[in-house]
Amino acid sequence: MHFVFRPVVALTLVGATFCFAIPASQIALAQASKPEASAAKQLALSEKQVVALLAAQKDLDGFVATPGTNAAVLAQIDGVARKHGFANYAEYTILFENIGLAMAGIDPKTKTYVGPVAVIKQKIATVQADKSLSAEDRKEAIDDLNAKMASPPPAVENKGNIDLAIKYYDKLAVALKDD
Repeated sequence: MHFVFRPVVALTLVGATFCFAIPASQIALAQASKPEASAAKQLALSEKQVVALLAAQKDLDGFVATPGTNAAVLAQIDGVARKHGFANYAEYTILFENIGLAMAGIDPKTKTYVGPVAVIKQKIATVQADKSLSAEDRKEAIDDLNAKMASPPPAVENKGNIDLAIKYYDKLAVALKDD
């Protein structure tokens, strides 16, 4: 399975929208490659940065997750980020976290910003109505969503990020999905 590099926080936030699981090897790799990144650091994104995020994501998809990723692989990851105009992978990660905050509050059906709590509530309703899930799977999914609702992501400080996330929603949604 190809490894999709993305920040752990962005996955958590986007998980409110998409409910994807994060393999432990991905978490470890993301943490090892971006120790100086801060989840609380919100920045105003430019359209150029969002386009670069999408392009870099495609290149990063080619990396395979392995336990104990070495310095050479981490250097390659930084190289991919630099190729797309980022100072390093840590900067890429911070910007991806910011777009993830905006994506977490976008209704996937209407592509309007409704906030992360509303998206989580919609997802809970969808899971409750999904009769193809076993009772155990449904309960587990609802418990996960309730936990996310109990500690929702912070409010998006830069409203322009929401506009960019909506504009590029379809491409970002694909980039944020697991293979």
